[in-house]
Amino acid sequence: MIFDCPKTRRFRDSLGTILGAALGVVSIVLVVTASGASPEPALPRVVATTTVVADLVRQVGGGQVTVDCLMGPGIDPHSYKATPRDADRLARADLVVASGLHLEGKLAELLAKLGRRVPLVAVADTLPRERLLEVAPDLYDPHVWFDASLWSGCPAAVAAALGKAHPEGAREYQQRAADYAARLTTLDGELRARIATIPASRRVLVTAHDAFRYFGKAYDIEVVGVQGTSTESEAGLADINRLVELVVSRGIPAVFVETSVSDRNVMALREGARSRGHEVALGGRLYSDSLGGPGSGAETLEDVLRANVETIVAGLSEAR
Repeated sequence: MIFDCPKTRRFRDSLGTILGAALGVVSIVLVVTASGASPEPALPRVVATTTVVADLVRQVGGGQVTVDCLMGPGIDPHSYKATPRDADRLARADLVVASGLHLEGKLAELLAKLGRRVPLVAVADTLPRERLLEVAPDLYDPHVWFDASLWSGCPAAVAAALGKAHPEGAREYQQRAADYAARLTTLDGELRARIATIPASRRVLVTAHDAFRYFGKAYDIEVVGVQGTSTESEAGLADINRLVELVVSRGIPAVFVETSVSDRNVMALREGARSRGHEVALGGRLYSDSLGGPGSGAETLEDVLRANVETIVAGLSEAR
């Protein structure tokens, strides 16, 4: 019995088992298809312009969004020019989140065109005008994140935009936005208390550009920048000489450089003060228009505000 030998029967049994398993898989696929089930939808892809805004989106979005940051750590948003790849990244986004108030100066035209095709929110533009610092008619200082209390008004705008892009997560976005706003309010009090420890006569913050006006107003410290609110405007010799006079006449102990701005002007200021017989120290490096990179300890805005304040307190409080 060639066709019914033991080997043939074992092969026939194994083949039956394999076919049975395969048919089972096919049946499962047919049942899933018939039931209308589909894979989980992809998470909304959000493109944020700056590291500060990207952090805001992550705080509100949690694990329910994919965040792509256009500008990396240390990049100056005032002078940033988009590449063709950037334009493609923006065009493919489910939502674009910008800082606003003309911070992204050279991106303004691209963002305006993009807003006609892709949902876009400029978070600082949603803040009450009466709380903003005007630098020219209808033009406001964009560095609003340096006032933790003021920035606490921005998470709600991100939650609303994310909720439209991904309605399934709307409730969670709103809850995380409220939690983050509450943390910022608490942090505001912490920062105020730390700056108050600096003797009043030394409470003058001299930096590379005028990015800290909101910080100064919120935390009662005089702020002077070598350049204006935008780094696109070059500082002249008269600007540096004016600050040399200020530093020397008031005996300011330290000046500060910034992570996203050239330190050339601050170094010229120190040289000018030294030539007048006043040795002014370099108080440290402050995070201004960008958060720190991985491992810096300044990857979030909360980290940056705390780090900046500790640097300022150390630089202006210590006897020199």
